Amino acid sequence: MAKNLLKKFIPDSDLNGIQNHIADIEKITSGEIRICFRMRRGWAEKKKTSRELALKEFHKLGMHNTKDATGVLIFILFGERIFEVIADKGINAKISGDKWETVKAHISGEFKKGMYKHGLIKALDEIGDVLKKEFARRGDDKDELSNDIVIE
Repeated sequence: MAKNLLKKFIPDSDLNGIQNHIADIEKITSGEIRICFRMRRGWAEKKKTSRELALKEFHKLGMHNTKDATGVLIFILFGERIFEVIADKGINAKISGDKWETVKAHISGEFKKGMYKHGLIKALDEIGDVLKKEFARRGDDKDELSNDIVIE
């Protein structure tokens, strides 16, 4: 059901374009980026913060297991219009949390205009710029995680 509802806003062609954009960023950085859409919280999650839900998803996706701790998750509670960006400790050691607020603002601003793909591409570009500067791809880097967008 969530996937069908989301497709009204972001068609498969846009999702594929976003996944390809993630792959392009990962070709030149050592970062691992994932996006997770959830339509809403589950009944048992009502008291959890969006940050707690995003951290749980980060671990569920194994993003904390990357070689250099360079995972970044964009977590979107679509029905609630809430966005979280979770970065692993390797990234957070070099990047301030203010940067993630900027990324969230890009998403929020574009989503309010109904420009979902554009908002995510803008956010990914911001993340990509950070990763290129601080986490350039090395010779032994490999793609450790799927680029598939998670829809729950």
